[in-house]
Amino acid sequence: MTKNAVFWLREDFRVKRNDALTYATLNHENVSVVYIFKKQEFEKKREAKQWWIYKSLLNFEKDLDNLNINLEVILSDSYESTFDKILQYKNFSIYWNKIYEPDFLKFDEKIVLKLGKKNIPYKIFKGNVLNEFNEVKKNDNTPFKVFSPFWKNAEKIYLDKGFSRDSLPKKRTSKSKFLKEYSKKEDVFKPANWQDKFSEYWDPSEKEASKILKKFLSENIINYGDQRDIPSVKGTSRLSPYLASGQIHVETVWEECEKLKVKKRGYRKFINELGWREFSYSLINYFPEMLKQNLRKEFDNFPWTENKKFLSAWKKGLTGYPIVDAGMRELYETGWMHNRVRMITASFLVKHLRIHWKEGEKHFQNCLVDFNSANNTAGWQWVSGCGADAAPYFRIFNPILQGEKFDKKGSYVKKWVKELKEIPEEFIHKPWEMKNKIQNFELGKNYPFPIVDHQLARQSALKAFQQIKKN
Repeated sequence: MTKNAVFWLREDFRVKRNDALTYATLNHENVSVVYIFKKQEFEKKREAKQWWIYKSLLNFEKDLDNLNINLEVILSDSYESTFDKILQYKNFSIYWNKIYEPDFLKFDEKIVLKLGKKNIPYKIFKGNVLNEFNEVKKNDNTPFKVFSPFWKNAEKIYLDKGFSRDSLPKKRTSKSKFLKEYSKKEDVFKPANWQDKFSEYWDPSEKEASKILKKFLSENIINYGDQRDIPSVKGTSRLSPYLASGQIHVETVWEECEKLKVKKRGYRKFINELGWREFSYSLINYFPEMLKQNLRKEFDNFPWTENKKFLSAWKKGLTGYPIVDAGMRELYETGWMHNRVRMITASFLVKHLRIHWKEGEKHFQNCLVDFNSANNTAGWQWVSGCGADAAPYFRIFNPILQGEKFDKKGSYVKKWVKELKEIPEEFIHKPWEMKNKIQNFELGKNYPFPIVDHQLARQSALKAFQQIKKN
């Protein structure tokens, strides 16, 4: 066993239940944590996530300080070239937790070969999932494409294994450095003005993740089944960015849920959401082509349109449909959007505007603090109808009815679309029907008319879907 160990930090900014970090501290005298920041993956592509990573590094460094462990950051243009430099060091072992994306798993294989040639000890641990994706298959050894049977099997597999040990790393007697040169953490983040308000909404830390989970389980999960679709109330857990960057492990979430004495509909609905996360990871690994293409190949013939004006209006929250615009503005200010509204805004883009889902996926990738490839891609393809277990592909959300059903008083809309705050409730989701004038408000001046007519857009979309059937 070598004297020195490196924990390669990726999507696991936590001390609790971090198997690779714990193993390193239990088996080596000196432990360093190394984070490789590949600039091209974030700048102009994942700007919201870049802010989250930067804040995560600062907070995680404090947690590691308590363990006498040094955090070292490398700004990189290439993971592979950076690793080649690291492999020039001697007398060390390296450990990391998996990321369940095809490219990362392939990179792991490549690194393992290089480590073997250099005789450098290593160990790879299960990542932030309940099951390894290849553990869950049908009886004929093929992957699931439908959620319900997938989750029924996955849940049983996980429960049969039993909970893993709740590991904690061992404190070092003194800090040690591994890299001869490393970058300033401040160089990771080059702020754009639109991220300025994120700190009002988020604290990317393990401590905050634990706090949010406890509060949700004690106050909100009992009503989760009914309130999770209402964007104006705190009905969801808001744990998604903490799971995406590993401030909390999904097994910890599960374990805390299992401690509940009363398990009603809210509990089951929430546990199922963890299942959808597992399902998404399974899909992109068994069908990696779906990260760039339609899973259902018949959608390759769908007549998408290109309309930069409409795409810009959608991104800015200026479509003239209040529930859609509220969601897009919430996203821009907070780096997050309520899940029900994600479905509404996504459906509007791909079905009312008939703009390719990849445009929406790319925008969400850049704007979401909880972005991960599996959830984002699977979610967009589900809404578009071209993914696995998708709702009837010809289902088209009516943004007016969706608003009236899930935001009855217009509280959510009025919070994010300030220019509509004086609009009466009965017209908040269709202000163009309002006949009486309101002081300091003029439709078309203070707020846009709808950029498309719902009925005409719906008919056009249904006609486009008929083209899939013909091919």
